[in-house]
Amino acid sequence: MLQVIDNRIEFEELREEWNELLAASASAGFFLTHEWLLTWWKHLGGRRRLRLMIVREDGRLLAIAPVAVSPPSARILLPLSRTEFLGTGSVGSDHLDLIVRKGREDDALEELGARLTLDKRMIHLDQVRDGVSAVSILTSRLRARGWRLAQTAGGLCPFVELSGLTWDTYLAGLGREHRYAFRRKLKAVSSRFELRFEEIRSEDRRREALPILVELHENRWWRKGESEAFCTPALRAFHDEISRLALERGCLRLQILWLDDRPAAAIYGFVHGGVFSFYQSGFDSAFSDWSVGLVAMGLSIKSALEEGAKEYDLLHGSEKYKFHWAARTRELRRWDMYPPRGRGLACRMIVSTSRAARRGARRIVSSTAGLWSATRNPVASHRGLRAQTSD
Repeated sequence: MLQVIDNRIEFEELREEWNELLAASASAGFFLTHEWLLTWWKHLGGRRRLRLMIVREDGRLLAIAPVAVSPPSARILLPLSRTEFLGTGSVGSDHLDLIVRKGREDDALEELGARLTLDKRMIHLDQVRDGVSAVSILTSRLRARGWRLAQTAGGLCPFVELSGLTWDTYLAGLGREHRYAFRRKLKAVSSRFELRFEEIRSEDRRREALPILVELHENRWWRKGESEAFCTPALRAFHDEISRLALERGCLRLQILWLDDRPAAAIYGFVHGGVFSFYQSGFDSAFSDWSVGLVAMGLSIKSALEEGAKEYDLLHGSEKYKFHWAARTRELRRWDMYPPRGRGLACRMIVSTSRAARRGARRIVSSTAGLWSATRNPVASHRGLRAQTSD
């Protein structure tokens, strides 16, 4: 039996069943927990309409499609509503999926496919792990029902495989230059300062440490225009609540690197199912000569390994520093699914037109910004022209 849940009260009541099902699925990950997605819905759901689809058999939960309906958006020039995962957008949830009890995928996903076909609404599912997933099984069911499907690359997730390693054997597997740099920087900063790497374990310390993380993060990234992780009151409220809930469950990994009782760097992550998910970080630029970001990352991986984590997932993003620590990657995919017959064809044409319009708008903005920069700084413009002609 398939049921649609469209209100927060019933969503909240699913907590124990939800997390039991997640543990019994092949998609278990922190960003699919009831705590993460309900907190996201409360603070960041916006104008979406909740539309959780749950499948039961004799009262037992078999599957959850953690989705909502997004309204037409003038911002992205899309005049259509669409079904999307909870947890999408600027909050940066990775490895999203349908949650299905192992061994019951065929029955549950057939029922979900039938309901989605009845809805006749386009579906956009983002941040899905490439390869075997419940979404990939669903796509085959929808294709058999006449749906048109398109998938695109959604980025890379570098990760460190920690199973069977000690800290020394892990370091030995790093590139010689990076291994030497970490040891040298750690030794230098330890000899110059009183170094303390704190793991936040209590609610009192969490309330004190979270603002430290935010300040350090904004000091490093936000002021350069390279991050929006904590830039709105809604995002800050979300992280205040989810970090509290994660601490209660033993999942929070909020770590502060102190130098002479001054916070120099911070790591913010979550542990679930033996996987450490590295979510955000920050450091005080006053300590940049001491490479405190490098030191904090190394100590965080060391801590994860020592507590028995089997993996350190650096999540999506191809920043260069991640590949100093991780040798392996996973791909993420985006799926666009269009309902059968004329309605789906019309949806696909509208989406294609809106994306072309957005690309054109971005080119105009980029060109305008370049002209503005040239008039403000002709020397910089001349350097840019030389760089282009020398390629």
